[in-house]
Amino acid sequence: MAVEDKVKELFKDVLDIQPDEIKPDEKLDESLGIDSTEMVEITVAIKKAFNLEIENKYLNKGQTFNEMVAAIKQKGGE
Repeated sequence: MAVEDKVKELFKDVLDIQPDEIKPDEKLDESLGIDSTEMVEITVAIKKAFNLEIENKYLNKGQTFNEMVAAIKQKGGE
């Protein structure tokens, strides 16, 4: 499964956000209304799913979905 698809599944499972709601180039907080608590939940899920040690600054609600995926790939997520 591609990183993008896996992250979309996590958004669905953790935050009940459907994949078609995710706009790849819009900021997560603006396009999906993600707040700080939800961002912590999705960050923890991403770290577990990809078995990553990634600093929270690379996963934040002010970035886009594509930026998040790029950070995961850069840190070795597959």
